[in-house]
Amino acid sequence: MAEEEGPTVELRQRRKLKSSENKESAKEEKIRDTPMPERAPKHVLFQRFAKIFIGCLAAVTSGMMYALYLSAYHERKFWFSNRQELEREITFQGDSAIYYSYYKDMLKAPSFERGVYELTHNNKTVSLKTINAVQQMSLYPELIASVLYQATGSNEIIEPVYFYIGIVFGLQGIYVTALFVTSWLMSGTWLAGMLTVAWFIINRVDTTRIEYSIPLRENWALPYFACQIAALTGYLKSNLNTYGERFCYLLMSASTYTFMMMWEYSHYLLFLQAISLFLLDSFSLEQSEKLNVKKGTFIAKIMKVINFYLVCTLTVTLNIIMKMFVPHKENGHMLKFLEVKFGLNMTKNFTMNWLLCQESLQAPSQDFFLRLTQSSLLPFYVLVLIICFLSMMQVIFRRINGKSLKETITLEDGRIGGRPEIIYHVIHTILLGSLAMVIEGLKYLWTPYVCMLAAFGVCSPELWMTLFKWLRLRTVHPVLLALILSMAVPTIIGLSLWKEFFPRLMTELMELQEFYDPDTVELMTWIKRQAPVAAVFAGSPQLMGAIKLCTGWMVTSLPLYNDDDLLKRNENIYQIYSKRSAEDIYKILTSYKANYLIVEDAICNEVGTMRGCRVKDLLDIANGHVVCEEGDKLTYSKYGRFCHEVKINYSPYVNYFTRVYWNRSYFVYKINTVISFQS
Repeated sequence: MAEEEGPTVELRQRRKLKSSENKESAKEEKIRDTPMPERAPKHVLFQRFAKIFIGCLAAVTSGMMYALYLSAYHERKFWFSNRQELEREITFQGDSAIYYSYYKDMLKAPSFERGVYELTHNNKTVSLKTINAVQQMSLYPELIASVLYQATGSNEIIEPVYFYIGIVFGLQGIYVTALFVTSWLMSGTWLAGMLTVAWFIINRVDTTRIEYSIPLRENWALPYFACQIAALTGYLKSNLNTYGERFCYLLMSASTYTFMMMWEYSHYLLFLQAISLFLLDSFSLEQSEKLNVKKGTFIAKIMKVINFYLVCTLTVTLNIIMKMFVPHKENGHMLKFLEVKFGLNMTKNFTMNWLLCQESLQAPSQDFFLRLTQSSLLPFYVLVLIICFLSMMQVIFRRINGKSLKETITLEDGRIGGRPEIIYHVIHTILLGSLAMVIEGLKYLWTPYVCMLAAFGVCSPELWMTLFKWLRLRTVHPVLLALILSMAVPTIIGLSLWKEFFPRLMTELMELQEFYDPDTVELMTWIKRQAPVAAVFAGSPQLMGAIKLCTGWMVTSLPLYNDDDLLKRNENIYQIYSKRSAEDIYKILTSYKANYLIVEDAICNEVGTMRGCRVKDLLDIANGHVVCEEGDKLTYSKYGRFCHEVKINYSPYVNYFTRVYWNRSYFVYKINTVISFQS
């Protein structure tokens, strides 16, 4: 049997070798039979070069003009060049003040290494707490900006604040340029890029927060994400050559890494992107070698299931493991917030309810949709999205039914849903839009891509051809009509936008809007002149950020919401606006080694626009001083509101606190170290 089996095995091996040789020879024959592409005539090459040159020039010019516009608008809004340094720094509000203060600290450090060490072992910002500010606050932008400022010799040419905001404005120019290029790549015409930029600037109230808070992490990070999207769009195109793929791949890698380094919440956005790419691969709408997933065999299907699990559940699994083994409560904040946000749970927690009351975490208002409609953005976006989505579903059902489709899509095919880069953007914008419909703050991630997708659609002949194929248009040649509409529609939109919105933009640049806050300037001046260097100040987190930037004095809390200890500190310090006794407030403040207390009249006498969202209302709920019975709210506390009572200057408040400074907005009290009770 062994002797008979030997020739049989040898015969099988020969057959396998023969079959593999046949496959290789067939591939070689196919390659030989494939006609070599003819070299394009010189006039065609010149036209392509001119088109690319003009498009690149328009993209770069658009970015530069937008950056200059932001700089001019910022100057007119704050009258920045005519301000003293203290008045300039006051324009940085909340967490923005903290970011810029660390940039100042890096410039004051004797060396870069010493500055980094002091930030990673920082014990001069928050009392009784050492923090790694670089890791906790993602201060890599400030580190890079400080290095560039000193390495380029800019300290002899320009002031630090102008260099800092200039970098951010420059990144916003790159942001706009990347959106321009993405729309250009998808539509094939740089006219789409121009329309993208126009819609982005006109709707900038909903596309960016650069006007309100310059140092925000998203303003540093999102330009790199836009570059990554542009590179990914080019990489997914089916007609890209090898060198183009390599360039796009390298640009994707570099921009993704930088994006992750700049923003602590970047992984959430990358997670949505991973889901989009996974769905694109699952629909078999891209070449397998580009997404690195094999198809066809049973093993491949098992791998796809594992891949789906890793993409969709890995973060949840890691979160559960971290909760089990790491004794930190920060990991549960996001989950608790979502539970309360969607009505799955109820809470009296002050911090959670305060976050839910923030406008950026509410559902979008009607004004948001009205603004997008007035600029004609939303109607065209909905039209483009519907056509692309239906075409995508049509392609998917054809593949499910086993119908063969052409690998190279032409204009006459009218099948825009077969292009992988288009399908990726459709999936991605649907995911981002779904989140933006729940949390208004996420509109700044979604609306820029609404501008890009809408501009691509109206400028793309393929989209109009897809629509005409469904309508079975016969009276006019559909290809000709599609080409005409892809030029006429964006031209008409552009002219209408120019007529209606360009005068408004020019008016904004002409108006001088003076930023005037004398009370805060007086407060900071008094602190720098009168307070001891070792003093520790307590007050609202937003004000503490400004004090840290403008004076450098130590504070008890910061406007940060990713640290459990800081969240608890913020809630405890906010008790100065609750109905607690003077003794309770004194114990809280002295536990953080505070020497001075600042009471803000705007918070103490706040008249909130949303019912139950004032700081003092949330504190009353958290402390159980408001009891709800059959729709009626009954207030119960044997103490008056501290911020009111301490102003009256009677015992026992004067025994614990001595007023040392006040103006129309702020009341500063020294926390007594020796308590003397008087009758």
